[in-house]
Amino acid sequence: MTQISHHATSNALIRHHMAVKERLCAINDQYQIHPKAVLLAVSKTRPSSDIATLYQAGQGDFGENYLQEALIKMSELAHLPITWHYIGHIQRNKTKDIATHFDWVQTVERDIIAKRLNDQRPDELPPLNVLIQINIDDEMSKSGCHIDELDELIKVIISLPKLTLRGLMIIPNKDGTDAFVRTKALFDDIKARFNLAQFDTLSMGMSGDMEQALAHGSTMVRVGTAIFGKRD
Repeated sequence: MTQISHHATSNALIRHHMAVKERLCAINDQYQIHPKAVLLAVSKTRPSSDIATLYQAGQGDFGENYLQEALIKMSELAHLPITWHYIGHIQRNKTKDIATHFDWVQTVERDIIAKRLNDQRPDELPPLNVLIQINIDDEMSKSGCHIDELDELIKVIISLPKLTLRGLMIIPNKDGTDAFVRTKALFDDIKARFNLAQFDTLSMGMSGDMEQALAHGSTMVRVGTAIFGKRD
């Protein structure tokens, strides 16, 4: 890529990011969300240079789905204090690298994965922030803990010293359900029944349904396309 075209790409990226931030700010104000919802930039398949550009523009949290790709970016951007979120499906053989390199894991759905992340989290690092991914619409094609398994998984996670349970994450059915409403009710119920000091994060909503999610209690939206454009 020539210097001129790289500069043009960076300018477009910053413009798109600013537009998303302004929209998020307006929605936060409209629904009087406090503290303000967090923007997670989903940077999968995007180069390290794009992440560096957005970091310099004030974006601190980035979400990655593919472990090997993420590890390369982390190495290239090790000089930047980025907060990295793992938002992909977790295979058992990937837990060591995830536990070592990420600050947040949003896709914990089974006790075996939680235990492995705990056991493999390096002693010198703070506890790993985790969200339980719920299969809120009970779809065969999606990962996530089923609602009737939720309490048991919560009990396991809160017994693990190197994990901090921060909240819930969903990827709802695209056909439009009341998934956001149901997830917020689950979140509030868990908060009332379990004494969890840092249970504060509801990760739901993406580029297409950000406003709907925030209106129903989301505290973190995962935005890729609206910032980076359509992926190849």
